[in-house]
Amino acid sequence: MNKEMIVSSNGHETIVAILEDDLAAEIFVERERQRGVVGNVYKGRVSKVLPGMQSSFIDIGLERDGFLYVDDVINTMEEFDKLAADEEEDRATGTEGARPKDRNGDRERPKPKIEDLLREGQEILVQVVKEPLGTKGARLTSHVTMAGRFLVFMPTVDHVGVSRKIESREERSRLRGIVREFRDSRGFTGGVIIRTAAASRPSEDIVSDLEAFHKIWTEIRQRTDSSRAPAVVYREQSLVSKLLRDLLTEEFQAIRIDDQHEYQRTMELVERIMPSLAPKVKLYTKPYPIFDEYGVQAEIDKALKSKVWLKSGGSIVINQTEALVAIDVNTGRYVGKKSSGRLEDTIVKTNLEAVKEIVRQVRLRDLGGIIVLDFIDMEEKKNRQKILQTVEQELKKDRSPSKALQVSDFGLVIITRKRVKQSLERVLTEPCPYCSGTGVIKSCSTICYEILSEVKKVSPDLNGHRLLLRVNPDIARALNEEESAVVADLRQATGKDVTIRADVHLHHEQFDLMAV
Repeated sequence: MNKEMIVSSNGHETIVAILEDDLAAEIFVERERQRGVVGNVYKGRVSKVLPGMQSSFIDIGLERDGFLYVDDVINTMEEFDKLAADEEEDRATGTEGARPKDRNGDRERPKPKIEDLLREGQEILVQVVKEPLGTKGARLTSHVTMAGRFLVFMPTVDHVGVSRKIESREERSRLRGIVREFRDSRGFTGGVIIRTAAASRPSEDIVSDLEAFHKIWTEIRQRTDSSRAPAVVYREQSLVSKLLRDLLTEEFQAIRIDDQHEYQRTMELVERIMPSLAPKVKLYTKPYPIFDEYGVQAEIDKALKSKVWLKSGGSIVINQTEALVAIDVNTGRYVGKKSSGRLEDTIVKTNLEAVKEIVRQVRLRDLGGIIVLDFIDMEEKKNRQKILQTVEQELKKDRSPSKALQVSDFGLVIITRKRVKQSLERVLTEPCPYCSGTGVIKSCSTICYEILSEVKKVSPDLNGHRLLLRVNPDIARALNEEESAVVADLRQATGKDVTIRADVHLHHEQFDLMAV
């Protein structure tokens, strides 16, 4: 697969597009005034303990308090203590990597209760693991983790682990040795997980991550000691730095950036973590926007609309609600012939085409939670199974954890997808001032009839005065044309003439009644 990273930055906003075979697959947005908080570490204060929910609210200085579950206070520590003990035993018996990790084994200890761990007013160090969404505050954990290019640092545990994807016993041992030697020589405390990307890397790369973690954690402790809660003591890296850290592989054919400052920072980071890819970092200098040049802006514009057309002429319609996302598949202009066999083939072809576009749109729009897919009805069970298998296959391209299942009685496919930040629509748009997010406004006829009802209500108070009616121009047109009978009823209700005045400054649904 041909992959490219396109970066557009203007000092106020940075947008990154990941292209796969020249099509935008993922979009990331960061605004300086509205930077995300996932990964940030805060010195917070417990504002409320909820024994009934075994959780607590933590004031971290944001608009809404964060939410901390009891599991995020204690379980991580217990799990790593057990994991470390198991691995020590495995090494002693020569069965390293062979033991199944049973979280419900005999060694499991009873969980403490939230009220035994936290009290109101207590100060606590927490990290944001999920952005505030809608009316919900940020999801927090008290076990800080920091990802580097080759390692993940966990200052609250004392364990050295290795990614299971590194299968070579010799390589696992070599990498553990590098970390342990650094810990022993520097008095470095905290746990480390060695990432898959560390395989075959020289010791200098591993040590570079360790030194960076050591410096960051020292600074965090100093800020924690000198700050009053609530206070931020560590901010996650910039958007481009995080993406390069997490996504950069040899698959990328180019990294194109339209800002000189961002280009310099990217070059420095790439030369440190993957110097072989440095020649692929390109500064874009053409006079027209980089997103127009590579077709990204058109994809963003389409991602903000509910209907997406398919190449065959069919379409998908995407509707977001508070509870779930509903995606409907339609044949649209693509219709088969009326023979039953050919029609079924037409439907299957449309559904298969829709699957690829649906998964791309889910990734592009960053939709999460429960996603219900309503495909065109298919008679044959094997075709329904084929659609489900294709959904599962396409979801493998998605980095966000997801799962698909079929509701056979209704012909639906349901996807559950982890959501850690707001969707693209919520980031780039705001509720319509006319419809307040409902997607509809009252019709002209409805407003005309409301005016009639209101005039009948106030007519006894007019005291013989004429009525001046100020309305939106669309309503004025309707009253003079298709709803002219309403004007006759207004005259009858008041016993006087009615003056209609169009006012472009009035909301479509707003009107003013004045006695003159």
